[in-house]
Amino acid sequence: MSDIESTTGGHKPRSNAWQSAITVVQEAEPPFIPSGAHAMTIVVEFPPGDPGTPPHRHPGPAFGYVLDGEMVFELEGEPVRVLQAGEAFWEPGGDVIHYQDGNNRDDIPVRFTVTMLCEPGKPMLTLVDEDELVRRRNRRAPRTD
Repeated sequence: MSDIESTTGGHKPRSNAWQSAITVVQEAEPPFIPSGAHAMTIVVEFPPGDPGTPPHRHPGPAFGYVLDGEMVFELEGEPVRVLQAGEAFWEPGGDVIHYQDGNNRDDIPVRFTVTMLCEPGKPMLTLVDEDELVRRRNRRAPRTD
């Protein structure tokens, strides 16, 4: 590639693999990033059949990637979907309920990583109580189960 400047002092690089090593799995334009936000990356693992985290929300956007297994993923206003290992997901954070992130399989664990932009002074995850779920039930996408 002629548009890349070398700083190796004339030495040949050991490999050219870096030129094709990146695969974009997801791009998103989050609606906001909290002022003074800090990033946190976590790995979550749920055993076979585990329903995952109860309904919750994050103060800022979250970007994730399924490492192993299958995750049931549901955000407020969107239909339930199953994400396979190698698939990415994101949620805008703020006033959006994350209903499901559980294991879709009863024979293997699910493991995924999430990078969140967290608002200072707020927990990275807040559970949603039953009263709020009832008040906002009209915002949840129709379910088939």
